[in-house]
Amino acid sequence: MFAVLKTGGKQYKVQAGDTLRVEKLAADAGEKIQFNDILMLGGDKTVVGAPFVKDAGVQAEVVDQIKGEKVINFVKRRRKHSSKRTKGHRQKLTLVKVTDILASGAGKSGVKAAMGAGSVSVKAVEAAAPKKAAPKKAEAKAEAPKAKAAPKAKAAGADDLKQLSGVGPALEKKLHAADVTTFAQIAAWTDEDVAAMDEKLSFKGRIEREGWIEQAKELSKG
Repeated sequence: MFAVLKTGGKQYKVQAGDTLRVEKLAADAGEKIQFNDILMLGGDKTVVGAPFVKDAGVQAEVVDQIKGEKVINFVKRRRKHSSKRTKGHRQKLTLVKVTDILASGAGKSGVKAAMGAGSVSVKAVEAAAPKKAAPKKAEAKAEAPKAKAAPKAKAAGADDLKQLSGVGPALEKKLHAADVTTFAQIAAWTDEDVAAMDEKLSFKGRIEREGWIEQAKELSKG
């Protein structure tokens, strides 16, 4: 009786007692393993899987973990000085000896399934994956919307600075932020005060150009 099994992306035709080299398996020397991807069984009766034969298996014993022959990869480019590369590689393999071929009952044999060294079991993936936090219960009462901050009230006794030439709501806010709220304050500005206010509020000579001091003196009288 023979079987055609699949492991490591390759297919092998085996019989009991055969020794073969396969892609590295996650198993130690002396350990018993079972190949469950059986494509075909042959002998007195031929069974072809679709794609695998149900409940069939090939049991084997791990002889040793070995490496294949060194493969040399040499690359040289034409018309390129010193453009060549030599690279060696030895594939990691597992040497196994087939002990038994099961036409049925492989699922209940209890023998460890043959898995590639790079394979990860589903249980390991689930254990490593972070657990999702349970969704929080909706609160009974919805949070009250935050009230908008009330606009600052106009300072008591403040003048309407928008009466000055070239002063709009934006400039008036800047003046209020600089604690300038009355015409009397502007009328009392000195040359030093004008220079300091120009620099602080970036008026760029607007105070003198628009004649705010003279206007403030007239407005403060009225």
